[in-house]
Amino acid sequence: MGGTASAHAEVEADTPQALAENVTLSFVSEAESSSGGFTELRIVLPDGIAPADVSLDEAPKGWTFKATADGYTVGGTALKTGVDAEHKIKVRQLPDAKEIAFKTVETYSDGEVSRWIELPSGGEEPEQPAPILELKAAAPGAKPVGPSPTASATPSPTPSTTGSAAAEPSETAPASDTAAEEDDGMSTGLVVGAIVVTLLVLGGGAWWLGKRRAATRSS
Repeated sequence: MGGTASAHAEVEADTPQALAENVTLSFVSEAESSSGGFTELRIVLPDGIAPADVSLDEAPKGWTFKATADGYTVGGTALKTGVDAEHKIKVRQLPDAKEIAFKTVETYSDGEVSRWIELPSGGEEPEQPAPILELKAAAPGAKPVGPSPTASATPSPTPSTTGSAAAEPSETAPASDTAAEEDDGMSTGLVVGAIVVTLLVLGGGAWWLGKRRAATRSS
């Protein structure tokens, strides 16, 4: 273990190294209330660690884990007064940094709230320091992993939509050919019809003229 912060809320890592993957972080919140036990811990994750990249490894019996917009909470049935709250999380990958802080807010069953959220400034040790984990330099060749699976899941419908849109022209193309054939058929039909009408008119005229001549001769 390494990187223990000197504070009433502490954090350690099994692999305290920048860009290390699948790291287990252990948190300890020292009990300070004399009239109540811990009921919840709220942890704010540092830059480079997303809530989706964290999962609960161990916690007090009956406590549950819930991701928040900037970190997570873990809590449940109140611990006995004077009992420290300990829990562990699994982190997909640590960021490329020299040290990272985990601001922690502790809630007790008697309503007391302790905020270990202050960061060192000007070389002075804050009164309520946030747990800080010091990291060794990244291993040679270590690189940041890609986005978490939950972040890349939503774009999946896009390719299928694009694919169906691209398929539409091939489905509609035969329809245009059919329409052209129908137009050609209609044009041919009109021409044939016109010829038939013309022949009928000419034939009818010839019949009428022949009948008139025959009537004139008989008279």
